[in-house]
Amino acid sequence: MNSEMPLGSVIQGSLSQGIEVRLHADVSVEDMRVGKFLVVLGVRSRFFCMLTDVSLGTASQRILANPPHPTELFLQEVLAGGGTYGTLDLTPMLMFTPEAGESNPGKGKGKASRTQPKGLASYEANSSAQMQLLPVKTIPGHFSQVYDASERDFRSVFGWEDDPHRRNFAIGQPIDMEVPICIDLDRFVERSNGIFGKSGTGKSFLTRLLLSGIIKQRAAVNLIFDMHSEYGWEAVSEGSNFSTVKGLRQLFPGQVQMFTLDPESTKRRGVRDAQELYIGFDQIDVEDLALIGRELNLSEASLENAIILRNEFGKAWINRLLTMGNEEIQEFCEVKMGSKSSIMALQRKLTRLAELKYIRNTCPHNYVKQILDTLDAGKHVVIEFGSQSNMLSYMLATNVIARRIHASYVRKADQFLQTKNPSDRPTQLVITIEEAHRFLDPATAKQTIFGTIAREMRKYFVTLLVVDQRPSGIDNEVMSQIGTRITALLNDEKDIDAIFTGVSGGQNLRSVLAKLDSKQQALLLGHAVPMPVVVRTRPYDTDFYAEIGATAWDEMPNAQVFKAAEAARADLGF
Repeated sequence: MNSEMPLGSVIQGSLSQGIEVRLHADVSVEDMRVGKFLVVLGVRSRFFCMLTDVSLGTASQRILANPPHPTELFLQEVLAGGGTYGTLDLTPMLMFTPEAGESNPGKGKGKASRTQPKGLASYEANSSAQMQLLPVKTIPGHFSQVYDASERDFRSVFGWEDDPHRRNFAIGQPIDMEVPICIDLDRFVERSNGIFGKSGTGKSFLTRLLLSGIIKQRAAVNLIFDMHSEYGWEAVSEGSNFSTVKGLRQLFPGQVQMFTLDPESTKRRGVRDAQELYIGFDQIDVEDLALIGRELNLSEASLENAIILRNEFGKAWINRLLTMGNEEIQEFCEVKMGSKSSIMALQRKLTRLAELKYIRNTCPHNYVKQILDTLDAGKHVVIEFGSQSNMLSYMLATNVIARRIHASYVRKADQFLQTKNPSDRPTQLVITIEEAHRFLDPATAKQTIFGTIAREMRKYFVTLLVVDQRPSGIDNEVMSQIGTRITALLNDEKDIDAIFTGVSGGQNLRSVLAKLDSKQQALLLGHAVPMPVVVRTRPYDTDFYAEIGATAWDEMPNAQVFKAAEAARADLGF
């Protein structure tokens, strides 16, 4: 379709409800797809809009009462565009108004031209570097013309991947054009973000894409809790034919370090250099038990008595409890005012933790410090669970490890605020978790470290990347803090409502989200993109491997690479 030919005219609308466009007679309504990116040229401003609905209209009820016969093709053609027509509902997302003295983006005051070379030419005269995209605070006037977005429109709004001034990453293309859609990775990593979609919509592939972009552009370091062994090493590809795709360790062998909680499973998959990882009972706190209380069926009374035990025995409280006999428990309860039945129930249920492969009574080696040292060196860490991927195992390990890493980052951030020395600035960390609603549901979000990280945003240089198929299970306060939401198809009304929690004008996008294809389509909205947009996600295939692998890594250590990149950006004024 020719982007220089107008598609229709604005006939009515409002700032709150969007604008209605009547299609011209020579434009087929079947070419208009929900989620399409369109541009409206007003008299003084240019509006970037998303198509949210398509409908049919007639000029007279008589046409509906007596429609043309299917064989009356001539009559149908006569009515088309006059008696019958298509209408579009557009939601303006951004606007550009040239400063005084610049060329007017419109076609002249109130005059409409069907070919419209003048309006586009005047806009093209303003380079993307000079454009300032602003929030929409007005709407175009009656009969303003609507056009397909051009490649320059997309570049002006979403930038390009090789922009030397920004860390952009092309995540996909518009649904009807071959133009890259980029997200700003610097803005992406500075807030917590979410990847949502029902099962089978490609959330894992989207996550791999984004993590690859973060690694390639050196926007942050990643800590990935790989529940189903999908990110570190090769994984099964989606589709009818069996095939595998490369993991992050294979794409970035010098940048990604794997740790495993199940060494035997990891070795069977062909990974020979993964670091073993163990957790001791002395590293588990009552807060960790509160998170897995549902899996262990722990009562409030058991958790209260766990606090009494911890206060008495310190870090060794679990080991001490598991060796206590009935008489010793009875004596302890009499002295410390505990409940014998609750402590005995707690003792029985904690024996389940001893069955986990990665649990030890004590760990002489500090594995969490080893992970921190790897992150400080600028490397990315994937923690693989192997056969230990049940929810009890996953929730316990992620909370224990993330709580200590967050505490370390809090200390580093405080030191940086005191010294103001750029060398003390912690490297931005992104923590990726799956089944996020189990960590961030309303009952536990205020107790877990992940709820704390989501609410703190970028204060301590740690953010989350949550991957989930049930966003309605995540606490509303946490959802409102999610900066960028990348959402594949969702069918449940509660889940769709949750996606737009805290999003201004989100109701206009509901129909867009509900009409996505089940594969390789996603709605992007939030902090890292200038406006919501529907994309065909970038394939994660051999072409992608070649593009990602084309990066020539510097010989200097990774931590120096990050600091050198930050220094270069500072020199450029960013």
